[in-house]
Amino acid sequence: MIRAAVAGASGYAGGEILRLLLSHPEVEIGAVTAGSSAGQRLGDLHPHLMPLADRLVQDTTLEVLAGHDVVFLALPHGHSAALAAQLPEQVTVIDCGADFRLRDETAWTSYYDTPYAGSWAYGLPELLAAGSKQRVALTGQRRVAVPGCYPTAVSLALAPGFAAGVLSPQGVVVVAASGTSGAGKSLKPHLLGSEVLGAMSPYGVGGTHRHTPEIEQNLTAAGGADVRVSFTPTLAPMARGILATCTAALATGADPAAVRAVWLEAYADEPFVHVLPEDQWPSTAAVLGSNNVQLQLAVDERVGRVVVVAAIDNLTKGTAGAAVQCLNLALGLPETVGLPVAGVAP
Repeated sequence: MIRAAVAGASGYAGGEILRLLLSHPEVEIGAVTAGSSAGQRLGDLHPHLMPLADRLVQDTTLEVLAGHDVVFLALPHGHSAALAAQLPEQVTVIDCGADFRLRDETAWTSYYDTPYAGSWAYGLPELLAAGSKQRVALTGQRRVAVPGCYPTAVSLALAPGFAAGVLSPQGVVVVAASGTSGAGKSLKPHLLGSEVLGAMSPYGVGGTHRHTPEIEQNLTAAGGADVRVSFTPTLAPMARGILATCTAALATGADPAAVRAVWLEAYADEPFVHVLPEDQWPSTAAVLGSNNVQLQLAVDERVGRVVVVAAIDNLTKGTAGAAVQCLNLALGLPETVGLPVAGVAP
């Protein structure tokens, strides 16, 4: 059995990792750790995790994390690097924060207020880059950076078009709605039920959201040309889910009738990425609790643009599901082991 520890287990991401690991036949859950929640019962923090309810949350220390084969880091952005640097090289470390996602130091310092820590293998197996899928770079890795939730949805929505040369890198626009769990578990007045219910609101407007450089990094890698994205996230009155509406100009000379085939070919063999039948559009409800990505696209010939809509569960495929998927690749297990392929409805 693979012995795994989860640091940051008190938060939404940590709790979701534990939920998935409970169904993983090759993993034994070891230490569960946190900061201010240390000493509490896990069942008081995550009542839905009944098999682990009586576990006590421990302090996040090297001593507690020692002796594990895998350590998942579900810590706030900027907190993973120092801890990761002290973990042994033979331990597989999977970081769900942003610390190691960006390859460009300037991009990091423009959006984050902690020192640049470098980059790790990027944990989005289905991403097209340089003519192949990213899973090639993840097999056997001991250090993996899990993507952000918005970049997961947007990158998988648009990367095939850039890789095939049917999308123009200029004028890419994305508007995406996320559930409140994307903001984490800390108490924030603007996330109170009375503020969120019955309302939608934008944030990070004007290119200021920290996922912007990550999205641009992925799409640039897919197509080989510099991509700039106008990204506007919005907060939706739901707990989980992302619905991303992504548009890009049709490349000069691209045949509108052949566009759909590009996405069908790119994801034909992917177990978690699904291009829906024509006229069926993605829904966040349909992917709830699953590691699935639902995609649909249309060509707006009147304005010469391609519209791709993606739906994911931000806590599953957008965070914890990707982490477990990367665990499987890193340790040579079947990629789908322990990952839910059906959503929860209604």
